[in-house]
Amino acid sequence: MNNAENHIADVTEYMQAVGERARAASRLINRASTAQKNAALLAIADSLNIRRDQLIVANQKDLDAGRGKNLDAALMDRLELTPQRIDAMIEGLRQVAGLEDPVGAVTDLTYRPSGIQVGKMRVPLGVIGIIYESRPNVTCEAASLCLKAGNAAILRGGSEALLSNQAIAACVREGLAAAGLDVNVIQVIDRPDRDAVGQLITMPEFVDVIVPRGGKGLIERVSADAKVPVIKHLDGNCHVYVDDRADLEKAVTVVVNAKTQRYGTCCTMESLLIARSVAEQAIPRIAAEFARHQVEMRGCEAVRAIIPEASAACDEDWKEEYLAPIVSIKVVEGLEEAIAHINSHGSQHTDSIITEDFNRAQRFLREVDSSSVMINASTRFADGFEYGLGAEIGISTDKLHARGPVGLEGLTSQKFIVIGDGHIRQ
Repeated sequence: MNNAENHIADVTEYMQAVGERARAASRLINRASTAQKNAALLAIADSLNIRRDQLIVANQKDLDAGRGKNLDAALMDRLELTPQRIDAMIEGLRQVAGLEDPVGAVTDLTYRPSGIQVGKMRVPLGVIGIIYESRPNVTCEAASLCLKAGNAAILRGGSEALLSNQAIAACVREGLAAAGLDVNVIQVIDRPDRDAVGQLITMPEFVDVIVPRGGKGLIERVSADAKVPVIKHLDGNCHVYVDDRADLEKAVTVVVNAKTQRYGTCCTMESLLIARSVAEQAIPRIAAEFARHQVEMRGCEAVRAIIPEASAACDEDWKEEYLAPIVSIKVVEGLEEAIAHINSHGSQHTDSIITEDFNRAQRFLREVDSSSVMINASTRFADGFEYGLGAEIGISTDKLHARGPVGLEGLTSQKFIVIGDGHIRQ
């Protein structure tokens, strides 16, 4: 074999071994008690606290390498492990330990005419592969949620965070061992090879589901090539529609927050729709706030007739996830056109209506085909913590299994259970 073939064979052998360990560990963690899992989470938190200096040193090496590669400022910001971010990881682990354990919960147990009882039990998914970029704190978040939900996990972070992720992985292993759990419950890939991703997403004998967290390119590649189910969202083109029966004070507050509270998140508003009959009143007030926040505005002809400082929006603007201080603004005739525009141009992530009309609000809830639909609220609330899930592994815009913020319950499935007492079918 040539060098390339040797390399692929080596990666294949490595990933097969990782997969085999994960599958074996998934059967062990499946029967772990809630107390054991919580003990592991708290021990990981303690390890992170003790090893703060080692985490910072490893992260500094990644940051130095990133500067040498001229990584952009946004990526470098996500890569950095500050003392505050380490504090947040520790607090996150403690919060997950305090969440209710979904595994083993039995619901809908009812007697059937035959005398048997039929219900559903919540169970782990098994082995979860998570692929992500830049942010080393995701290693900790993913490990904690998968562990609490009774799953084994194979985590593959970006090559730019390799040393940081391995430093966190050492703390995870230490915490698992301290709680008497198999250290292979959480495995963090220690190779930067892209071929490792290709192997991970094509091992259905070892991996039950893949969760990609990163840019659209990564998620499209994983979705196209995976041979196991994928929980995903490609982008977050979120809308707010200001109805002609909106409270305009409320509308301005919500719209500005939805766009400017944070620019780089998937639940940030990217497109604003405004009913024509209130456009003359609403647009100048909203535009003044956007200008104060230095948000670039791109509008349709009707918008530019009201605020000439807006540049002309093109067709692509109505589908764009900017992740930046840029917003597209369109005047629509009313609710009907707003719903049609969202369903044809949106990404099925999060969309909100501002209205005081109950019937219109209810119609918006029913007809907008997104994973989160809101009334008189900022799209920035589309978050596992804000929804009371405690934490999330990501946001799913799929319709099967999990939709919206994926918390502990989203990392489990259900099976039917039947309880009898010698019952036989007649």
